[in-house]
Amino acid sequence: MIESKAARLGRVFTLRLEDGDHLPDCLEEFAARNEVKSALVALIGGAGGGRLVVGPKDGEAAKIEPLLAKLSGVHEIAALGTLFPDESGAAKLHMHLSAGRGDEGLTGCVRPGVDIWRIAEAVVLEIEESGMVRAVDPRFGFAVLTRSKD
Repeated sequence: MIESKAARLGRVFTLRLEDGDHLPDCLEEFAARNEVKSALVALIGGAGGGRLVVGPKDGEAAKIEPLLAKLSGVHEIAALGTLFPDESGAAKLHMHLSAGRGDEGLTGCVRPGVDIWRIAEAVVLEIEESGMVRAVDPRFGFAVLTRSKD
């Protein structure tokens, strides 16, 4: 069954991230300072290192364990993600990023942390009255987007 609820567009923010800003922290901190609970986030720029979740270690295992990959050296990046509140009400970023350097590429989730290199640009489209939260689903062992019980 699909979890859904109609919402509406709120404020639109344009951000310039600086050298050394750390994903997901800098976007979650921005959301907290500006009282953004839910949003769609698009980002382009450069990354200077970090780690990405690039899949489950075993796609058949009952408990999902993340497979991590190191992002070494400077890469061009493009990313898309969502901000939704966790069960405590804090906005949490779920963002997938594609990174390229030369003829090599890597795509994954930024949750373990990615550092901005020199500059990145982001657009944050606030979603009001989304009715969705990131709640821990025991089937997966981590927080997933779920319709709020409120």
